[in-house]
Order: sequence, then C-alpha cells, then structure tokens
Amino acid sequence: MFRSRLLPVALGVVSLTVLAACGGPAPPGPAAAAETASSSALAAFHDQQITWQPCDSYATSATDRPLYASDRFDCARVEVPLDYADPDGPRGQVALLRAKARGEKIGSLLVNPGGPGASGAGFVASLGPVWDNTPVGERFDVIGFDPRGVGASTPRVDCFTDAETDRNALPSTYLFDVADTGRAQDIARRCTQGSGGVEELTSVGSSNVVQDMDVLRAALGEQKLNYLGYSYGSELGAMYAQAFPQNLRAMVIDGAVDPDETEAQFRLSQFTAWQKSFDDLAATCATGPDCPLGPDPAHATEVFQDLTRPLLDHPAPTADGRTLTYGDMVQGVSSSLFSPTQRPAILQGLRELAAGRGDTLLALRDIALGRGADGRYGGASHMDANLAVRCMDNPRRTPAEQTELRDRARRAAPFLDPGRPGGPTHYECEGWPEPPSRPSPWLPDAAGVPPTLTVSLTDDPGTPYQGGVNLARRLGGSLLTVEAAQHGIALYGGNACVDRTVTDYLVDLATPPRDARCGSS
Repeated sequence: MFRSRLLPVALGVVSLTVLAACGGPAPPGPAAAAETASSSALAAFHDQQITWQPCDSYATSATDRPLYASDRFDCARVEVPLDYADPDGPRGQVALLRAKARGEKIGSLLVNPGGPGASGAGFVASLGPVWDNTPVGERFDVIGFDPRGVGASTPRVDCFTDAETDRNALPSTYLFDVADTGRAQDIARRCTQGSGGVEELTSVGSSNVVQDMDVLRAALGEQKLNYLGYSYGSELGAMYAQAFPQNLRAMVIDGAVDPDETEAQFRLSQFTAWQKSFDDLAATCATGPDCPLGPDPAHATEVFQDLTRPLLDHPAPTADGRTLTYGDMVQGVSSSLFSPTQRPAILQGLRELAAGRGDTLLALRDIALGRGADGRYGGASHMDANLAVRCMDNPRRTPAEQTELRDRARRAAPFLDPGRPGGPTHYECEGWPEPPSRPSPWLPDAAGVPPTLTVSLTDDPGTPYQGGVNLARRLGGSLLTVEAAQHGIALYGGNACVDRTVTDYLVDLATPPRDARCGSS
C-alpha cells in the first residue's frame, strides 16, 4: 500500500498491495533461492564496503529534494545481483538513506513503507522529526531503502511518460480498465522497453527484494536484521523471516497483508473496507451542516453516485487546465479514505464537484499517485514499479475471472460502482513477458522465527484487521490490536500506547502480553 507524505505523515494513500500466488508448479521461493545462491557466491556482495555521501543526488522528485538536503541524512548504494541464480551476471544497485543513531547504537533498522513501489528512502527522510525525538532514532541507524525498480535504485521501472500518466495510461488495479489483450500486451511492451529489457523488468519481484534485504544486512555490518515494514512491507518482512530466520533480531509489521487470502480475496476485502469507511464518513458528515452526502447516511451512496457518475461523460474542469475524470475521482477518493486527516478533503472535493469543479479531488488523486507540483511523478509512490512488482508476484487471471472480480468488487463497494455494466475486462499483467516468480502460498507457516510484533488496526481500510491476526499466527509472534480507523500508525501516528509498545520491542525485545490492545490515541 502506498502512503502519502503529508506531515505528520498520513500513511496509506494508494492501497495497491496485492497478494502474490501463481498457479501451476511453484517456482523456487526465497529460501530455495538462498540455498542456490550460496554464501560463497554472494560473498562479494555481503562483504562490500558502503560509501556514505550527501543525499542530494539521490532525490528523484521535487518533494524529495529539500528533505534529502538535510545533513541529518547520508546516502549510499549497495550492489546486488540482478538474478540470484546468476550472481556473477549483471548487477543492480539498491539506494539507501540513513538517519544515524543519536546515541548508543543497537544496530540498523531497515524500513519499508509499502507499495509495492514506495520509496523507503523518501519515507525515512520525511519522518526526520520522529528519528530526532524518539528512542528508536536514538538507538538505531534508521535505513530507508528504495527496492529494486524504485526511486534511486537500479534497474528502475519506467513504463509511461508523465503526460501519459496524467491521461491515466497506466492501468489501475481498482478501475479494471484494461479492455482487451492488445492493451495488456502494449502495457507490457512499454514497460519492457522503458525499463531496459525483459531481464531488468522481471527482476523486481518480491522474492529478489527479500534476497536484497539480506545483502543489505550484511553490507551494513549487521549480524542480524532489525526491520519495520508497513502494508506491502509486511509481505517482504514475513518472507524474509521465513527465508532467513537465523538472521533476524526484531521485526515490526504494521498493516499486514493477509497471508490466508488469495489475491482476489484480498482485493475484495479492500473494497468491503472502503465501503465501510465511506459509510462511516457519511454518518459523521450527516451530523454537521453543509454535508455534500446529504443528511441521511442511508442514502449517501446514491448521493455520491449522482455527484460522480456524470464524470464518465463530462470531466470536471480545474484551475490548472486539466480535468477530473471518473477514474481520477476513484483514485483520489479511495486512497484518501486511508487517512482520517484526508477525509475532510474528500467532502470539500464533493462540494466543489457539486458546483462543477474538480480541483480538490484531482489534487487528492495527484497525492495518491505521487505527482509533484512540477507535473512529474515519482517520490513517495512509483506506480510503474507497483505494476511491475505485482506482475511478478501475482497469479494471472483469465478475462472471465477478471470480469467476475470486477463485478464482485462493485457489489462490495457500491459507492464506487460507475453504474455501467461494461464488457469483459482483462488482467493488467496478462501480457507480462515472464510468469510470476513468487511461490504460492507466499507464506507457509514459518518455523524457527524469533519473536515478532504485528500491529493491526481494527478499522484499517487498506489492510483489514484480520490480516494482522493471521500473519501474527503464521509467524508465531505477538499481536497488538489498535482501535483506530486508518492505514498504519506505528511511530508516526501520535499514538503513545502503540509507540511505547513498538519501542519496547525494538529496543529491549520486550513483547506485549497476549490480547494487548491500544486505544485510538
């Protein structure tokens, strides 16, 4: 799941994390690949010396530049094999950003903010005040990394120009907007050409990223890894714990993807959660004046549909000369439900839409997709990389299966139903040049994993609560239940109970008691 960098960081902007599972014989998972790439073959990567330097040249967006200019951070790149089955072959580079420990250092804390496709370097930089004022920043070198395919790392996935992304040329996970096989093949062709070739494009799956994480651990000089992963970062963390349990000291997961669900089931659970979040927003809105969803929450879905469906034929104008399409609206509204701080903007956008304008809703869409004020995409979210990782992680679906999923999703979240039946739709990864590289199931019950901590929010619209329960069970670790309605909270969300529990675990390896709970603040 992507997260916007609205300070104080409102995590959870575009929920595009989907489970990976491939049909047919399962390819080697991380553990098997780790055996294939023997320690001797990877010695050159594990033993490399990291050269830290100022971060200015690592910024890939206008949002990043002022953050990366701080002398609080330094940056580096670590070399990794493009293909772990051929460690002597072509190489990639993983970009790191470090906030050095302010006090007596325990070790390095590797951080992933989700996605797939989110920049860990940018995320860590945006949370500078957290590292400056908390025990975690005092005791750990906090390391944000851009996974292969993302940000300042190489290879970098590049499918569409900024102008094309403005026109929604990149398919959306939730719009089901790939009309036919030709369109799917064109998407794959564009991504292959823009990313350097088939080998580069198809190297970005999660199985390779997990192996990269162990190279980072070794290159950072750490005998054991400390890890903090949000949303899709839960998949990377859990897969790492399964593949390298002997190399793990501590792992915090916040907003877990459910390992017990298929990818299609996970998508549907998100639509169901979005409808609940919308209904809650409508109920709160109805208690105040000037509610654009009307005074009766029971009719809010109909009011929303009446406001938004005209966008299908008549996009709304905005001040900068662009227009708000129906697809833009879906991206902006659904992603903004992830954070309580952004929900008032949804209501303001709907008031504007009633008056014939689309400015605020288009701005929410731009935040979700990582569009900067300069019109460039990147920084916090890299949508091309999101697509590429999902295509290497997820099962393929037939047009009939994809069409059924679309219809079930619209029934689960009727406020996002455009009201038109539509014909068959195709899976966005249908034309990808290689099959998925991640096995199914992506997380069997893990053995020998040290104690872990999973934080799960009761009304999380991006990764529903039960996913955290199931992941904690699979890992044999602790679960912290948080009564809150947002996507992610640990260390940045201002919840003292959560932060204390996470800090005690990371610093002292103290796990909370069974059935531990925190309130909303």
